[in-house]
Amino acid sequence: MATAALGLGTYRLQPAALIDAAARAAADPATAWIDTAPNYLGGRAQELLASFLVRHPVPTSTKVGFLTAQTAKDAVLDGAITGEEVARRHCLSTPYVHWQCARNRTELGRDRLDLVFTHNPEHADGDPYEALHDAFIALEEEAAAGILTGYGVATWDGFETGALNVPALHQLATSAAGSEQHHLSAIQLPVSLVTATAFSQALDGEGPIAQAAERGWQVFASAPLFGGELPHLATRELTELLNPDLSTAQACLLAAASCPGVTRTLLSVSSPAHWAEAREALCLPAIPVPILRKVLDVLAAG
Repeated sequence: MATAALGLGTYRLQPAALIDAAARAAADPATAWIDTAPNYLGGRAQELLASFLVRHPVPTSTKVGFLTAQTAKDAVLDGAITGEEVARRHCLSTPYVHWQCARNRTELGRDRLDLVFTHNPEHADGDPYEALHDAFIALEEEAAAGILTGYGVATWDGFETGALNVPALHQLATSAAGSEQHHLSAIQLPVSLVTATAFSQALDGEGPIAQAAERGWQVFASAPLFGGELPHLATRELTELLNPDLSTAQACLLAAASCPGVTRTLLSVSSPAHWAEAREALCLPAIPVPILRKVLDVLAAG
């Protein structure tokens, strides 16, 4: 069983640390990946990354959905969004998704986007599937135009609450594309020893991670250390169950990266030492499923 690759998440990084962190992420071309969004770092993340990405064409995922104040103002002026949609601070309409994809290309300095996630569609007004269908139409058109390689769905609790499921997303994409040859190719969701519902399901070959993997989609694990809190919550006994030779943070990260079906683990970390420790951990063999199951059972009982 393979360990998931390591990618840089930019949500929690400080602007001054972003480029150095991106450089560390780019150091291994075989696995390098950067995940960002137009609303990260107060709306500055993509423009700050652009100069680096021109010199280092690291594969990068971005997002559509959430609005910053400036994004909303500019989208209204361009006729891509209504005042009512602005008031909700979240939009996945077909015109807006086209507009935001164009803006993402401009901000990142790219003619073609590698991967665009619809960002937390559970926040959409009304039925998230209706919002996603409109977004998927735009994203399929972007892919048909050759300016987008693929798209996905990034969610915090959409799969856990039942608001979303992989078979329904596949059906939506098929409808938007007019065939099963659609460009929906990834999901992103929290996977950690704390946010463990999908994790536990995957150990039994069930749930969104397993369903996405069966379709050959990428699965991005976000918040593998639960926003940096997990190393403070886990005990040394738990660490020794996972791998006694690792630090608590390394063991918890390796656990998330060992989840069957997860292809990439996103870590927001600015410290060179912490990034080196993460890379060291993810170079190790995956933790066997029986051990992962035992650890999750212990945590559930506690």
